[in-house]
Amino acid sequence: MAKQGNPYYQGPVSDHFDGVRFFNPGGEAPKGFRDVLRWQFGGGKIAWPKAHNDTIAPARPDTRIGGTDLRVTMVGHATLLIQVAGLNILTDPVWSKRASPFSFAGPRRAREPGIRLEDLPPIDVVLVTHNHYDHLDLATLRALHARFKPRIITPVGNDAIIDPALPDAEITTMDWGDGINVIDGVALYCEPCHHWSARSAFDRSMALWGAFVLTTPAGNIYHIGDTGFHDGINYRAVTEKYGAFRLANLPIGAYEPRWFMKAQHQNPDEAVDGLIACNAAYAIGHHWGMFRLTNEGMHDPLRALETALDEKGIARDRFQILQPGEAFEVPAL
Repeated sequence: MAKQGNPYYQGPVSDHFDGVRFFNPGGEAPKGFRDVLRWQFGGGKIAWPKAHNDTIAPARPDTRIGGTDLRVTMVGHATLLIQVAGLNILTDPVWSKRASPFSFAGPRRAREPGIRLEDLPPIDVVLVTHNHYDHLDLATLRALHARFKPRIITPVGNDAIIDPALPDAEITTMDWGDGINVIDGVALYCEPCHHWSARSAFDRSMALWGAFVLTTPAGNIYHIGDTGFHDGINYRAVTEKYGAFRLANLPIGAYEPRWFMKAQHQNPDEAVDGLIACNAAYAIGHHWGMFRLTNEGMHDPLRALETALDEKGIARDRFQILQPGEAFEVPAL
């Protein structure tokens, strides 16, 4: 039974849950309806091209990757296939045409997924970072469950959204600071990020959002689905807790206009600061170029990222930009 006023979650009050809603400690709440209207009718939206010359053929990934190898294939937006330690892990899988509660309206996919559903290797684990429609897609979860029956791992409260659609799925929920063993030698931890959640106008911040840390024989992996930079607080905290990372998957898009998006979406310059703050050897930039959610142009995040890397003296190959279908063989530490 959910706590009165919260349809998803019942739990004790904590430093990030007030008994009804989750919040970012010391952070900023999402802006209200009046500001949404100001943004939507304020102009400044850059049109996206209708044709793309950076599309490549869909990938056909290997069945498994073992040893100390680490490979990440870009599907698109925040959907990545992470192959490490014999595991195949999908993050925030979305194969639907729209990131929306409706099939006829809402942000439409600009490019096809970088891996066809039928070409996926066996999926062991699905990580769902939060419940926004560009990250939690029930139609895709149904398709993955029908074929692979993967373990779905998500912050607390999101199970109440997934379970009715997949009543026989294995769903594991985690609060910030929780850790679980995925297989021998591979552990997963849920950590804070600065964001929020909602599936409608009536459930704002009633399910938790989070970032994930994977500790593996191939090195540590840090995955963030969405976050505001929040003065780098969460980046520094994971470094103090886990040490260095071989790879960080960091969002770089959906950041304009800054007055509206800053608290929830870091920009490319902040993402580079995040790479430095979390002591990652390499990063992959995601959350760009697939669904037009905000004001910047399709390729603006790429140009802004290159500028930020150059200005901060970071080699461009340390922060990878993958087109859908491209894979990154992460160099060994």
